[in-house]
Amino acid sequence: MNKKVSIGVSVSITAIVCALTFVLTSFFTLQSFNDKVQAVKEKAEKYDRLEALDTLVRSKYYKEELDEDGLMEGILKGYVNGLEDPYSAYLTREEYEARMTKESGKQVGIGVNVTEDADGNINIRSIEPNSPAEEAGLLAKDVITAVDGVKVTEIGYTEAVDRIRGDEGTQVVLTARRDGAENDYTLTRKTFDLVTVSSQMLDGQIGYIRITAFRENTTEQFQEALDSMTTGGAKALIFDVRDNGGGLLETLESMVDPLLPEGVIATATYQGGRTEDVVISDANETDLPMAVLTNGGSASAAELFSASLRDFKQAKLVGTKTYGKGVMQDTRTLEDGGALTLTVATYQTTVSECYDGVGLLPDVEVPDPEDDAVIGSADPEKDAQLAAAMQLFS
Repeated sequence: MNKKVSIGVSVSITAIVCALTFVLTSFFTLQSFNDKVQAVKEKAEKYDRLEALDTLVRSKYYKEELDEDGLMEGILKGYVNGLEDPYSAYLTREEYEARMTKESGKQVGIGVNVTEDADGNINIRSIEPNSPAEEAGLLAKDVITAVDGVKVTEIGYTEAVDRIRGDEGTQVVLTARRDGAENDYTLTRKTFDLVTVSSQMLDGQIGYIRITAFRENTTEQFQEALDSMTTGGAKALIFDVRDNGGGLLETLESMVDPLLPEGVIATATYQGGRTEDVVISDANETDLPMAVLTNGGSASAAELFSASLRDFKQAKLVGTKTYGKGVMQDTRTLEDGGALTLTVATYQTTVSECYDGVGLLPDVEVPDPEDDAVIGSADPEKDAQLAAAMQLFS
């Protein structure tokens, strides 16, 4: 026998359900509101600390006039520095423009790569092709002892290097020592294309390709080098990424594409565990045995390049352990013309684990050469790491 529910009971039930819904909604809304209020309160306390600091500085600092732009830049840089992430940074407008120029594969300056020598002078490790330094006749291993007539040892290495940098079209006079004799060189700073890929056919028809960075123009240079080696009859390929600090992920993808089989090569893992395919290869691949030369200066994209070739082409890594940077940065422009570079993800190949903070161990370990100038010389008689890689194909 069916029981009928009276209208009064139905109304009562509906009222109870509505009341319960209202109570639950109100509870969660209130909880959300309280969380937001607490967050605002915590932020206000942080800004109160900054305001108190600012008030104290303005009332006690011995200079009455402050560099307001400098203070703001310092605050922004300090905020990002608080992340204690060596790869995240706030960039001023000038720093961002310089970064973009570098990533495009261009450089403004004289074109020298330098280190500090034992005496505190500037040792030229290498000269960029088509640069003012090459045009002026400077050579690798020259020692810069003075900049615009001021001794490097008097102003210090860092200050001297800063003085060598400058705007396009301006001049700098360098005093360089070679074979015990010192000479002055007048250079005019200019914008020039960076050569990040070079190649040479070695004995045994082994193609040697040196990659120093992954810039926008590296893809074209790499493809030309690869075509030159393969059409020239290379029976094996050695890629040299020693002292390559990395660069653009898009460039890396375009470079490994013609080398590797079809499929997803690498993925990135973002906040919350979200993953994304970041390196994909098509069906075209280079069917040659390969090896990669690595050292502690091989980082970021250079490491992913090495790991990809080892994981998908069984290429051997020869040399020493890599740096260990397996995190990806994203750069966003800001309203002030500057930019924020922020670490947003880890990345790895689809075969092996992320190497961040660990590095890649070589399959054939060979100590680094004592003379850094040997790297990239394509001379197996002086470069034991290169010689060991060549032996893999003998």
